[in-house]
Amino acid sequence: MNKPHPDSPSYRQLAGQFASYPSLRGRAVLITGGATGIGESLVRHFAHQGSRVAFLDIQDEPAHRLVDDLIAQGCPAPLYLPCDLSDVPALQTAVKQVLDTFGTIDVLVNNAANDQRHSIEEVTPEYWDKSIAVNLRPQFFTIQAVLPAMRAQQRGSIINMSSISWMIPSTGVPLYIAAKAAIVGLTRTLAHELGPFNIRVNAVSAGPIKTLAARGVGDLTEMMRAHAERAPLHRNVDQLEVGGAALFLASDLASAITGEVLYVDSGYNVMGF
Repeated sequence: MNKPHPDSPSYRQLAGQFASYPSLRGRAVLITGGATGIGESLVRHFAHQGSRVAFLDIQDEPAHRLVDDLIAQGCPAPLYLPCDLSDVPALQTAVKQVLDTFGTIDVLVNNAANDQRHSIEEVTPEYWDKSIAVNLRPQFFTIQAVLPAMRAQQRGSIINMSSISWMIPSTGVPLYIAAKAAIVGLTRTLAHELGPFNIRVNAVSAGPIKTLAARGVGDLTEMMRAHAERAPLHRNVDQLEVGGAALFLASDLASAITGEVLYVDSGYNVMGF
């Protein structure tokens, strides 16, 4: 049977056909920005692996809907903690609550981001700080907060969500692009610093995805069409595929992989920019 195009609704029916990773069963997983979009897909993927999942977000209604849905599907009940990631003390408190509940954190997925469009001219120092406070600062401080537990157990997998947007490069979102490039640098340096503790640090760089957050972008349809035309696979990426990549990097099958960037973009990056 031919695989349906990933942009079609029927593709989501394939979610249950993703690989099963026994090493993820029972593992404690923390995901930032897990209520909608790619984050929701990540929560679903790990929950269906039998992982103990906690996720942080500020969107209460979709978060509670997600938890109820996964419980109804027979998954372990995810732990949802409302948290404004731009508030570092609140973030540190939320991580401590996850640690108090699960005893440890085996996997951290830094997913939360905000790609609100902005021009160069309208960026003020305050807007700069606000953007970095969402798109880059939480990644570092969440890693910092989980490190004691990962060091203690001499094991951990950290996955930072980047984007191919800084490589293309995209336009109209300069601060978001700067943050996504910085995440790759952070990933590579921390892979070296944390390797002696058997803590792996990798990044996933995705191509354009039709998520809830992206639907407000006026030129989305044209951007998606242009991406599909140029990508070797001639199609766009589904958030399920991004979640599948994160599962692999989190699993013990990837135990020798660190400091890498895994591109989930239909091959767009191999075309060169």
